[in-house]
Amino acid sequence: MRTAPVLGLALLALTACGFGSDERNCTLIGSETGINADITGPDASRVASASLRVCWDGTCRTARLVLRPSATTVPRGCDGEAPDAVCAASASPDGGRYGFARVADLPESPVQVTLTLRDRRGRAFLDQGLRLTPKATYPNGPHCGRGGTQGALTVANGKATARAR
Repeated sequence: MRTAPVLGLALLALTACGFGSDERNCTLIGSETGINADITGPDASRVASASLRVCWDGTCRTARLVLRPSATTVPRGCDGEAPDAVCAASASPDGGRYGFARVADLPESPVQVTLTLRDRRGRAFLDQGLRLTPKATYPNGPHCGRGGTQGALTVANGKATARAR
């Protein structure tokens, strides 16, 4: 009988390819260290520039916050009810803006953030401090290792608030 050697080789090949293994594939995607900001509605339409000052343990860093228009997802329906049905969606501008400010060495402990939003004439219309606690990110999941440390805030109705990540 030659079945046993052939079956043994097949199992060896499957094991070499990762079948039955607990090992998971990780991509090279990463995440930067810094602060994410979302600005909604009327506040977003007024802002021409934004900056952050982030302080902890006697250290302060000032970072420019580059803002882009934000969008919301609009469902476009599916081509059926089956689990493998193809569904579509599109992005629609929502009047908000979002951005990310790189902040080197941001710790995973409470930091003091001062957000300044300026209008087209360079006048600050929001200059507010708040505390937030940045967290480690895991862009490929916790099994693939740690990415950058990030914090997040939202501006709505003229007020900035810390947002959980």
